[in-house]
Amino acid sequence: MRKFVLLCSILFFVSPNLISGAESEKVDSSLPWSVRMAQTVMIRTPDPALLDFSNEPEWGYTNGLVLDFIMDVWEKTGDEKYFDYIVSYYDKMINDDGSIVRDYEMDDYNIDKITPGKNLFEVYQQTGNEKYKKTLDILIKQLESHPRTAEGGLWHKKRYTHQMWLDGLYMGSPFMAEYAKKMKQPSWFDFTAKQLFLAEKNTRDHHTGLLYHGFDESRNQRWADNISGQSPNFWGRAVGWYAMALVDALDFFPEDHYFRDDIIGILRRLAEAISSVQDPETGVWYQILDKPDVDGNYLESSASVMFVYALAKGVRNGYLDKKYLDVAKQGYQGVLELFIEVDDNGLITLTRTCETAGLGGSGPYRDGTVDYYLSENIRPNDPKAIGPFIGASLEIEMLE
Repeated sequence: MRKFVLLCSILFFVSPNLISGAESEKVDSSLPWSVRMAQTVMIRTPDPALLDFSNEPEWGYTNGLVLDFIMDVWEKTGDEKYFDYIVSYYDKMINDDGSIVRDYEMDDYNIDKITPGKNLFEVYQQTGNEKYKKTLDILIKQLESHPRTAEGGLWHKKRYTHQMWLDGLYMGSPFMAEYAKKMKQPSWFDFTAKQLFLAEKNTRDHHTGLLYHGFDESRNQRWADNISGQSPNFWGRAVGWYAMALVDALDFFPEDHYFRDDIIGILRRLAEAISSVQDPETGVWYQILDKPDVDGNYLESSASVMFVYALAKGVRNGYLDKKYLDVAKQGYQGVLELFIEVDDNGLITLTRTCETAGLGGSGPYRDGTVDYYLSENIRPNDPKAIGPFIGASLEIEMLE
């Protein structure tokens, strides 16, 4: 699929030799938004190991997230500088034996640490360097022994016992589905589908169709409902992670796979729910999705770009009715108007992103209340919005 897209879509964008290089420290504002944002990232952060405002290299899901979408820009443009930027990260972070240099311990069973591995399938295919294959084997080994709920759902982390979070479905599911296809291990298709099914089963609100951020099968967490085990609110980015997990995992499922239609069914139910809470005036989405009138609730960029990406990709691939393209386009226009700023050099700033949010923990307890989600820091140029903005831009550009 990636090779086919590369060959047929170079014509879609301007010729690569017209794309301004990062060395110029300027971005050509006549280029598509996807390319402009990718170039902005490379200018501001020449070392991709430091993508998440870090002073030290990180094996982090945010690094993997942004690089995954820059990989798509490389495929669309054919410009090798994007691929070289990606490889520079993995060359720094992976030893010759495939071990990860820092920020990774398998025994932590942190599903966030799977995400940077997504790009290694393509990096390995393009370079043939066996160390990348060895890293893939390490990550799949983690998933083989990763702690699970009684139903078989992967815990978000070992220290978050008995809990599934929507965030984790994005961190693990597309990787497992791609592993199933690329490594010819079809049992991982079934396991991926099971994770997606369990997440919907245990977090879906049957009145709104929206998904709660997390589920605790033990019901021991203070944030967990005593009966359902669900957390109490619909956090926008959590639902965004899950929506992206669905469309990205579907990239790899065979068309005749017996769970494929069921996953598409989940996506259709979720698309309806997402559309129902879109802000009609701006086209984007709130931090707490179903509470626009609550004092302090705000229109948030990462959830908005994630929803645009998932809806537009769902339409393009034929999973969703074309009516959702109007929802995606309205959302994308709202993103450009509300969250995007461009400086005199053409560099893009993406504003109003929730920096982080979680549930429970050993520090100040994250209780999943509205007040908690609205208390988290808001910052510009957060990679959790930057990456999906590139993806949303690519999808809208292809559809148009």
